[in-house]
Amino acid sequence: MNFTKSINQFDRARKSLPGGVNSPARAFKSVGGNPVFITRAKGAKMWDIDGNEYIDYVSSWGPMIVGHADERVIKAITEAAQRGTSYGAPTVGETDMAEQIKKMKPSMDIVRMVNSGTEACMSALRLARGYTGRNKFIKFEGCYHGHADSFLIKAGSGALTLGLPDSPGVTQGTAQDTLTARYNDLEGVAKLFEKHGDDIAAIILEPVVGNMGVVIPDKEFLDGLRGLTQKYGTLLIFDEVMTGFRLAKGGAQEHFGITPDITCLGKIIGGGLPVGAYGGPKEIMEKLAPAGPIYQAGTLSGNPLAMAAGLATLKIIDETPGFHKNLEEKSARLEKGFRDNLQQTGHKGVVNRVGSMITLFFTKLNTVKSFDDANQSDTGKFGRYFKAMLEQGIYLPPSQFEAAFIPACITDEEIDKTVEASLKAMEELKS
Repeated sequence: MNFTKSINQFDRARKSLPGGVNSPARAFKSVGGNPVFITRAKGAKMWDIDGNEYIDYVSSWGPMIVGHADERVIKAITEAAQRGTSYGAPTVGETDMAEQIKKMKPSMDIVRMVNSGTEACMSALRLARGYTGRNKFIKFEGCYHGHADSFLIKAGSGALTLGLPDSPGVTQGTAQDTLTARYNDLEGVAKLFEKHGDDIAAIILEPVVGNMGVVIPDKEFLDGLRGLTQKYGTLLIFDEVMTGFRLAKGGAQEHFGITPDITCLGKIIGGGLPVGAYGGPKEIMEKLAPAGPIYQAGTLSGNPLAMAAGLATLKIIDETPGFHKNLEEKSARLEKGFRDNLQQTGHKGVVNRVGSMITLFFTKLNTVKSFDDANQSDTGKFGRYFKAMLEQGIYLPPSQFEAAFIPACITDEEIDKTVEASLKAMEELKS
């Protein structure tokens, strides 16, 4: 493939943008080389400015579950834009969106719209602190909940990709209220409660981790967290920015049968436009201004374009018969292909998948269940694999520590092409 135009544009971008990008995960820094610049996308495919075609497994990092430029979503955005792009006043679309979310996630009696997953998580944490009157919270190593100061302690996603688990600029005063635990280690969490239980406002976690690659929770782990939070009067926050509506209509909480106190959403609920939301029982959510004393606001919260795009996407998911069954079958086909390729080529690796989230870890371990496990992956090998896949028109997340996402519109032929490319890439790694 020829990448000349992308290389030239990246050189240009670095003169005006930090590192040439507006989000670190896009920079290809951990896989080497230059990022490709995308010009358009449709369905499960994207095209770069050099004219190269890709089967896309980034899906804008998760939102494009129904595929790029779906006609129903584009129609909703276009009609909304023709009426105006922002009003700074209430719209019916905001209530429509909240009601659709409530229908699909019954744990969310009241919903507050915001502009990003970061805003949703930071606001949910403030709400938990205000509601409980406590200061500390527990997060898990390798989980990423956005770039708010409190969360950039042993964080995943771009912070892990770039080797920056603790960010300069986060004060010691902020860090001291963040308690960290090992994912899937219930005993470690219990010890934190024994020591700090009276001052722990919340536990926040990705119920399926996507930000150190896909890491799957033990059901006993999630059940145990629910039990501990109930015992100590602590709120359980599920960061379902990735898993919301992707693993099931009701997200991870439906998939695992566990009800959190607060749920954070993003990505899919914007249909590809900037959005976030958080919600929970009326008793908790009505502590927010203007109903209550805990302040949070946003000029573009509930933006009419984002509401239109997100509502159209959620209705497709909700009203398409067998939507998640079809997605599961396609995702299982890809998982089997990756596993077969590892066995055929003799490479050591672990394939973690839940629903349409998947990661192939190049590792000598038999399982990847925590941040420490993920960190033992061979990132150099992944970088070579990534480049070999890119050259064959397969666009994977440019990091060993990010989830790949499978869109519902992908065909069996596209999956089979991906598996064939993966086999060729693994064979090349042996030479």
